[in-house]
Amino acid sequence: MLKSLLSLYNTKAYRPLFNVALFSAITVVFHYVWWHGLVQFLAGFGWFESFREMMVYAVFSQSAWIDEHIFGMEIVRQGTTLVFPGKGYVEIVESCSGTKQFYQILVLFLIIPGPWKHKAWYIPAAILVMHATNVFRILVLSGMVLHAPQHWDFVHDWIMRPFFYVVLFLLWVVWVEKFDKWKPTSATLSETKG
Repeated sequence: MLKSLLSLYNTKAYRPLFNVALFSAITVVFHYVWWHGLVQFLAGFGWFESFREMMVYAVFSQSAWIDEHIFGMEIVRQGTTLVFPGKGYVEIVESCSGTKQFYQILVLFLIIPGPWKHKAWYIPAAILVMHATNVFRILVLSGMVLHAPQHWDFVHDWIMRPFFYVVLFLLWVVWVEKFDKWKPTSATLSETKG
């Protein structure tokens, strides 16, 4: 069976399908593991909680700075909440920290095939892209508070949350197209017979 899978992976017509299936499988397993014990397990470690708190503050402070200095929004900072006087607020909590997405990138790109010399820089770069995506998400939600508060929940749950996966998938596609040059050889295929 492994020989058949490797043969399909080496077939140009099926390789994209194989890659999307692998991406999907890793993503589904990741979610199950994350929400069924891993995040609770990690929360017991001080370094993890400190990292999450640091990331909450980073997302908050960077979003607030851009809202105030680039978009000229009037904001009152309360803890890690962006309050828009008379309009509403955007509270940045642990689930907004991006920690889950960072872990997902780490696991995904450690598992997928490709050269380690590129993984060494691509994984941190992908984490930075995901952090920028998270700040962008808060900026969009800030705009929703001011201009379309009636759609805030919909945009938060059904547009911005899935947007993380669009970015993650695009990072995956770039990796597969540019760096995943592994091709099973006849020697690899013959090794799978045993």
